[in-house]
Amino acid sequence: MSLRILLVDSDPERAGSLERTLAEAGFTQVLRANADADLVETVRRIAPDLVIFDMALPDRDALEGVRALSSRAPRPIVMFSDKDDPAFVEDAIGAGVCSYNLAGVSDRDMKAIVASAVALFRRYSRVETELAAATAQLDERRVIERAKALLMAARKVTEPQAYRWLRNKAMNDNRRVAQVAADLIRDQDADGLLK
Repeated sequence: MSLRILLVDSDPERAGSLERTLAEAGFTQVLRANADADLVETVRRIAPDLVIFDMALPDRDALEGVRALSSRAPRPIVMFSDKDDPAFVEDAIGAGVCSYNLAGVSDRDMKAIVASAVALFRRYSRVETELAAATAQLDERRVIERAKALLMAARKVTEPQAYRWLRNKAMNDNRRVAQVAADLIRDQDADGLLK
């Protein structure tokens, strides 16, 4: 697996040690960034496939960096620490870390950690995409239902007739039914009249 990895660490000696472990595991494209750098901008500029945070005692500031990265430049994130704190692990995972590990792993373990972090990231990205699509579809359905209700009340038509009106208007205007329905609702809300 050939990955471009960004290693974030404030301690050059510790970063060097982890970089050697990564190299022994077959990951040779490792770039370093200091923990004080603007991580979102660094990730956007470098475009790594994976980000590794390596720190002796991760703190809440580190989690804020992870949170910002997860929301604005999402990548699989692995965190290594000397600290075994279950509450912090929970917070780290909630912030977007795919794999939280204690420092000092072997090159064999490193391959598994990286592979599982990438796989988990891809899975959750798919789930988030599917959820966003389902939410958008439900929102469109609500808009269409509301527009049909407005048409039924204003024009004294049945539900199938109201939908047919929306569908025909959408085809005539070369737009989606949900867009026509949203415009109808907006116009109704703006002036209280149905056109």
